[in-house]
Amino acid sequence: MKVNVEIDVTPEEARRFLGFPDVSKANDVYVENIAKAMKGVTSIDQLQDYARQLAPMGQIGMKLFQQFMEGGTAFGAGMKKKRED
Repeated sequence: MKVNVEIDVTPEEARRFLGFPDVSKANDVYVENIAKAMKGVTSIDQLQDYARQLAPMGQIGMKLFQQFMEGGTAFGAGMKKKRED
């Protein structure tokens, strides 16, 4: 037997229901600091060096992130193609 349950809630409602902490302020500070740091990046090499410093798992983390981004791009392209058919 298979049962599917759909719950239509906002991310904020889901966070509260599951008891997760509100990290929006910490996220805002993080994004602000990243944006400030990125202002000085003028080349791809600088961007890669900076990303390596930020990666929590070093090179492995960067590879996983790259695969995640490529997978998302491929999924998006597949969905676009599917809609066109």
